[in-house]
Amino acid sequence: MPTPRHLANIYRLGIKELWSLLRDPVMLVLIVYTFTVSVYTAATAMPETLNKAAIAVVDEDSSALSARIVSAFYPPQFVTPVLITPQEMDAGMDAGRYTFVLHIPSGLQRDVLRGRAAALQLNVDATRMSQAFSGSGYVQQIVQGEISEFTQRHRASAALPVDMALRARFNPALEKSWFGSLMQIINNVTMLSIILTGAALIREREHGTIEHLLVMPVTPAEIMLAKVWSMGAVVLLAAALALQFVVRGLLHVPIEGSVPLFLAGSALCLFATTSMGIYLATLARSMPQFGLLMILTLLPLQMLSGGMTPRESMPQIVQTLMLFAPTTHFVELAQAILYRGAGLDVVWPQFLALLAIGAVLFGLSLARFRKTISQMA
Repeated sequence: MPTPRHLANIYRLGIKELWSLLRDPVMLVLIVYTFTVSVYTAATAMPETLNKAAIAVVDEDSSALSARIVSAFYPPQFVTPVLITPQEMDAGMDAGRYTFVLHIPSGLQRDVLRGRAAALQLNVDATRMSQAFSGSGYVQQIVQGEISEFTQRHRASAALPVDMALRARFNPALEKSWFGSLMQIINNVTMLSIILTGAALIREREHGTIEHLLVMPVTPAEIMLAKVWSMGAVVLLAAALALQFVVRGLLHVPIEGSVPLFLAGSALCLFATTSMGIYLATLARSMPQFGLLMILTLLPLQMLSGGMTPRESMPQIVQTLMLFAPTTHFVELAQAILYRGAGLDVVWPQFLALLAIGAVLFGLSLARFRKTISQMA
């Protein structure tokens, strides 16, 4: 059991870490950027969103039907279509001025009214991959819808024998910003906690202050716990402020569940990830080496945790291995609480898993840290 002296040492060493962080302007800028601009851009610039795609139309028919098709493309999905000649089509796409060029041949309306087969050509700049993939489907649906309404002489859909009632739960309007902003905060909690704790240890080694700690009446466990609580508190506070002022205030994203419960789960995840950051810092000898190790560690943690793609779509061996990663359980509990309003009765298995993983990672990091400082002594 920790004594009051141990707790006092942990507290004072943690305050020292906070003062060191305040004197590091680069880290302060990184923290502010990560939980403000990064969250906002992730919410408003989702790559699969079609927004103001450049489109041009070669209208050789000049009919009422072709005019309807041209007028069907409008913001925010598309910019106002530009009417060009066939000779300008290839040059415009080569120059990158248009992502889509729709070629309407002469006699389209005549062939449609007479029931003849008609063909339109859609040219897509596939180098703009995200817009090309989703936008080509949009263009086809718009063109087919306008032709169907033109031939039927009214805007109506055929009555189906079965009526399907669509209910999109937890995100009725299917707003991509809801997903992007919250997932960015979840990922940033992991990333920044590893960076701050690892950088704090390497900074002490480079400045020579680690030797001063070795001659003081403090234990390696106290030094580690001080770094864990201080850097974890910074990330936890930044995440809480981002939820309140960026997600709720600026982006108007509703939070369904309990924010204190989410922060409690974040604290358990921070216990594990800060320990991981210390472990990586004991392996690296400089900040560049630490950065390379962090990339090799962070990318699998975030990409395979279920935050970007469902875990069910991954190979079974990956699903099993990622159960030992704290980010997998953190993503599950965070999505359940923030998106679906789950309570502790639903997410308690993830809480226990994070506690167990954090204890193991802390033990491994402490053993490695002790070995490192014994070599320095």
